[in-house]
Amino acid sequence: MTECCVRTGGCFLRRHLTIVAMLGMLLCLLPASSVNAQSSKVKRKVITMIEPEYPTVLKNGHFEGQVRLEATVLPNGSVTKVDVKGGNPMLSQYASQAVMRWKYAPGPNQTIEEVIFVFNSAKR
Repeated sequence: MTECCVRTGGCFLRRHLTIVAMLGMLLCLLPASSVNAQSSKVKRKVITMIEPEYPTVLKNGHFEGQVRLEATVLPNGSVTKVDVKGGNPMLSQYASQAVMRWKYAPGPNQTIEEVIFVFNSAKR
């Protein structure tokens, strides 16, 4: 023990401050939890579902793939906004246009709903 620690009890205090600082740093590294009800994992039921247009020129050209979207749904079930999260940009515009016309079941809060379309030229 150093002379400073014996006289002032500094080692005890220094040790506890170090532990508190490390705990504070760990808390900063943890992901922030959302308190917003929008991030609910319960999917709302789709009442009216419009299939996206798949233009013949894209279908015949074998432009295929998956398009991932997030739809912002108001409490009354109307879609107010669609964000493309991935996929072919030529196909995503048709997927977005379709989802904007969807109607969901009413709910207590605005929610974000994930929508995935698979465009396959052999199927349609």
